[in-house]
Amino acid sequence: MQNEKSVIPVIKILKRKRSRFATPALTEIAEQTESPFHVLVSCILSLRTKDETTARVSKELYKIADNPYDMAKLSKMQIAKIIRPVNYYRTKAKRIKDICVRLVSEFDGKVPGDIDTLLTFKGVGRKTANIVVVYGFKKEGMPIDTHCHRIPNRLGWVKTKTPEKTEQALRVLIPKKYWMDFNDLFVQFGQNICKPVSPKCDECPVSKHCEYYRTVYARKRTP
Repeated sequence: MQNEKSVIPVIKILKRKRSRFATPALTEIAEQTESPFHVLVSCILSLRTKDETTARVSKELYKIADNPYDMAKLSKMQIAKIIRPVNYYRTKAKRIKDICVRLVSEFDGKVPGDIDTLLTFKGVGRKTANIVVVYGFKKEGMPIDTHCHRIPNRLGWVKTKTPEKTEQALRVLIPKKYWMDFNDLFVQFGQNICKPVSPKCDECPVSKHCEYYRTVYARKRTP
C-alpha cells in the first residue's frame, strides 16, 4: 500500500480533467434536487443500470411521486411500471416501496443522515449508504462501487479483494478533504478511461502513477 503523498497527485490530476467527461447521474440528480430522498431512490435505481437510464427513469418517477409520503401511497406494481427500463425493476420497486413506508412510519418522512441507520433499511448496502451521506447530506463518506474498488487496486494504492476492504483501506489512506470528490472522480475515470476490460492506458492522464501501467501494460507492449 502506498502513502498519501502518492495518492494526492492522482486526485489533483483527475480533478483538473473532470470537465472532459459527463457528470455521473447520481451527482447530477443531487445537484439538481438537493434531496437526500432523491439520491437514495436514484441510487437504488442505478444498480446494474446505465447512467442515462437512471437519470431518465428517476425524472419520470419523481413526476409521479417526489417524496416518501407520495411514493408510499403507490403500489409496487405502479412503481414497477414506471421504472421498468432499469434492470431488476420488480425487486427495486419492492425495495423503494418498503423503504418509503418505513421512512413515513418511523422517520417522519425524512431520510436518516448517518450510515449505520441507513444500513438498517433492506436493500441499502454500504455503497448506497455512503452515497446518500456524501451526495444527499454533503457529509464525509467513502462510496465504493466497482470503479472505486478496481482502480485503486490497479494504481497500486491497495491490495484488497472486496469493496468493503477497499473502503476501510481508503478511509485511512486518502485525506478527508478529498473524500467528497473521490467517488465522482473515479466513477468518471472508470467509465471513460480505466475501464474494466481494455483500459485506455495510452490516454490515461495518471499512467506514470499507475502500477498496472508500469507492469502489466508495459509488458504487453514489449516486443
